[in-house]
Amino acid sequence: MTEQQMITLKEQIISGYQITFNEAIELSTTANKELLYQMAGDIKSHFLGNSIEMCTIINARSGKCSENCKWCSQSAFHKTDIDVYDFIAPQVAIKQAKENAGYGVAKFSLVTSGRTISNTDLKKACSIYTTIKKDTDIKLCASMGLLTKEQLVDLKNVGVEHYHCNLETSASHFDKVCSTHTIEEKLQTISWAKEAGLEICSGGIIGMGENMQQRVELAFELRNIGAVSIPVNILQPVKGTALDQMLPLTDEEILTTFALFRIINPTAQIRFAAGRSQIAHIQRKALQSGISAALVGNLLTTIGSKVEDDLALFDEMNLNVVR
Repeated sequence: MTEQQMITLKEQIISGYQITFNEAIELSTTANKELLYQMAGDIKSHFLGNSIEMCTIINARSGKCSENCKWCSQSAFHKTDIDVYDFIAPQVAIKQAKENAGYGVAKFSLVTSGRTISNTDLKKACSIYTTIKKDTDIKLCASMGLLTKEQLVDLKNVGVEHYHCNLETSASHFDKVCSTHTIEEKLQTISWAKEAGLEICSGGIIGMGENMQQRVELAFELRNIGAVSIPVNILQPVKGTALDQMLPLTDEEILTTFALFRIINPTAQIRFAAGRSQIAHIQRKALQSGISAALVGNLLTTIGSKVEDDLALFDEMNLNVVR
């Protein structure tokens, strides 16, 4: 694709055109990476302005997961050094939600290990959400696996607005990294969440052996489900997991992926997620290449970023934190 074709395509997307799969694949192979990054940055600026949105999560139940996801330190199939505990004490979750609301964080989510959660644990979660809703103005999200439609309705009824269920990787690669559940089961949960009136947060992990075409496939699958928030995680190989020997992606692969996710999903929040410690040296570049949101604070079983450090970075780059 020539420079002029890329500029024309950017203008078409800004005018409402949806890029095709073949066009995205062609963009992924362009030698003019700087123009690709600028293209993504311009599209982000047009649709979302000079904004950055923060969200945070808390590990509400840790370890002993029945699923064999190859990347995950919480899987019972792996021997890793992580904390294992049942459902979190309400006061711990409520305290963190209040602290993050004070920093201007837009969304707060309880995240639980496991294929799904019991109705007993769901009631505990709903009680926590009810208190947070009463005491703060932070928006509520949940990430609790393959819930039923009735459970998703219960979350909606206590004020949860977003449901998070990562597709994780493209359909063509999914069975290479997990065999205890399918991507179709994830899509069913997402469909039920939408029927319950919840908006969808869904993304994936890059660096699990997939190729660039499969990353593009994932971006289109996320467009098809109408994800309004797309966390892009970078694999952090954890000793004891099945992917602990994976080699890191190059800076160019990571920035190209961020840019393509923005170009394919022009109005979604493309979000920094896990793996940020690996890209500290290119964070500013990524924020100019389509990233519009960030998952801040501790990230489940790994350390993420300090909210104060992120606020300083966003201020330095003249980004407006939005609620």
